[in-house]
Order: sequence, then structure tokens, then C-alpha cells
Amino acid sequence: MNLTQFLISDWVWSPLAVFCAVAGLITYFRYFGWNERAGWIVASATVFLLTLMSPLAALAEGYLFCAHTAQHILLVLVVPAFALLALPDSVRMPARIARLLHPAVCWACGVGAMWLWHAPLLCNAAAESRSVSAVQTISLLIMGGAFWWQLLAPSESQRMGPLHAMAYLFAACVACTVLGIILTFSPVTICKAYLHPVDRLGIEGMIQGNLGMTGMRDQQIGGLIMWVPMCLVYLGSIFGQLARWYAAPAETTLSVS
Repeated sequence: MNLTQFLISDWVWSPLAVFCAVAGLITYFRYFGWNERAGWIVASATVFLLTLMSPLAALAEGYLFCAHTAQHILLVLVVPAFALLALPDSVRMPARIARLLHPAVCWACGVGAMWLWHAPLLCNAAAESRSVSAVQTISLLIMGGAFWWQLLAPSESQRMGPLHAMAYLFAACVACTVLGIILTFSPVTICKAYLHPVDRLGIEGMIQGNLGMTGMRDQQIGGLIMWVPMCLVYLGSIFGQLARWYAAPAETTLSVS
């Protein structure tokens, strides 16, 4: 099998993922109808399905650690962010739940989502067990949603101030950079399940031959994905917060700085 054949044929059928995406879309349009932000919920559902059903998902299921890492980034940083951007301004988090979403807790969720599931025990379990992988997916979405809530809550009153938000994002970038460096320069011991994959799809030859992928190179690429693209997302968000700060009235800016 060559790369083109793989990209065309090896899609992962997941009825549960399709059900969740369709249920989310129906719920959204049932309560909010089609509005100027509806495109974000469609984008969120689309990225969610591609993350769990495209050839990326096939590679992440025990073949390539770097594909597994790319999945993580999409589930933590992209899918929840798009979903929150879709919510109308009128949506408010109940006060009882809002009190639980302290900035420190939300930051720990966003960063912890990456550190926790790259612990060798959990990383190997998720690569070898579909039930653990499902738990992983749910937890990444929830933890990513908590992280982004502080920045993308529909109500301005429930968001962090711009200056605090920039510090929040910069600290997250530093934490994920440290993890990326560890993954990039560590021996191949983080997730041993990817060293000797069970070749159920018959693509091991393509991975090693056409892509020239070894265990060490795979982990190094995974570390670089964790290191560079994630920080680019955080950096883009920092610029967004900077624009928000400059656009805010002077009295508002002074009150949050």
C-alpha cells in the first residue's frame, strides 16, 4: 500500500463519533437556530469527526506517536475552542458551576490534559485499548473546554481580563514547550506501544519505507508537534488578547490590569 491508497482507503468508521457530532449539532440548532456564529459549531463538529475518523485516527491507533500527539492538540485546542466561539452572547454559565471554574483550575485542566495522557502508563493504555482511548477523548474535550472557557466564554463578564489572559496563555505555552522538549530529546520510552505496532491495517511497510519513520524519529516529531504548533496557537491567542486589550475602553483596561 502506498501513501495515496492509505489516505483514500483507511478511514476509521466510528458510529459513536458520528452520533456525538450529530447530537451536538441538533442540540445547538434546536436552542439557537442558524445565526452568525453557527459556522463555528459546524467547524467544531467537522474537526471532531476528522480527528477521530480520518487516516490520522488510523495512524494514532497504535502506529505513530506523532499522530497521537496531533490528535491531542486538535481535541484540546481546536474542537472546544470552535464550540465555545459558536455560543451566542446570551449564554451564561450557572453561577454554581462558574465558581468551580477558577482560572487556576482551568489552566491546570488545559496543561494537565497534555501532561497526564503522555504519562507512559496512560499513553500505552490509550494506544492499546479503545475503551481507554474513548475515556481519553472525552477527558481531552472537557479539559480543553475548561481551559478555553476563561478566554472564550460567550459573556464578556465571565472572561479573564486581557492582561491576565495573556499571562495565562504564555504560562500554558511554557508548560507545553517543556513537555515538547522532554518528548523530543528523551529516549524512546514515553509510549512503547508505538515501537512494535500490531499491523492490523497492513501499513507498517508504508510507514517505515515510504515515510522513513523509526521509533526515535516518530517520538521526536511528536515532541516537535507538541512544542511548535501548540505554542503557535497560544501565540495567536495572545495577539488576540492584545487586540482585545487595545480595543477596550481605558477604564476597563485599567480595571483588569
